[in-house]
Amino acid sequence: MAKLKGTIQRSDLEGGMWLLDADDGKQYQLTGETKGMVSGKRAEVEGKVESQQMGFGMGGAILAVRHYKLI
Repeated sequence: MAKLKGTIQRSDLEGGMWLLDADDGKQYQLTGETKGMVSGKRAEVEGKVESQQMGFGMGGAILAVRHYKLI
């Protein structure tokens, strides 16, 4: 289980996806519990990094979100 902080971004690429520009310098494509996310806001996100694989949107490694909070 990973716990990452960063800025949430919304991309319209490939029908739309949520991204996390993490403080560790990496970008993650968010899946799972994304309801209520706000683009441009900082958040702490908990979830599982899916084996460093990339999704169709090529937004970075996939992070399956279990919980997040805006900070």
